[in-house]
Amino acid sequence: MNYPGMERVLNITSRIESLREVEKMVDEISIACSMSSEVYGNVMIATLEAANNAILHGNKLDENKDVNIEFRWDENKLELVVTDQGKGFNYKDIPDPTAPGNVEKVNGRGVFLMEKLSDGINFMENGSKVSLTFNL
Repeated sequence: MNYPGMERVLNITSRIESLREVEKMVDEISIACSMSSEVYGNVMIATLEAANNAILHGNKLDENKDVNIEFRWDENKLELVVTDQGKGFNYKDIPDPTAPGNVEKVNGRGVFLMEKLSDGINFMENGSKVSLTFNL
């Protein structure tokens, strides 16, 4: 996607504490994009889910591995791409968290939330990279 607008990149260490940096970046970008409170909430939750998945599942909390988050936007759309240094995963075979046998489970909602909150989701590089788009 070609963005004549703005771009920001954030590299974080694979630690749960690094999610604070992600929150701060989303706050800064929400101001730069003049996003509505509804879009802001969706972007914040989906971005944190993607970053958390990259830290926990992709990089397995290995502090020698980074998570890269690219934000690109113009007046109409925000795209963010989260990349980890893991082996990826089978994103086509994720259990439905709303299925009766999965409702009580604590884990397994991240991708579901990202799909529901974004206007577009695309996995690349065997699942170690995810692109989320949001209409502004």
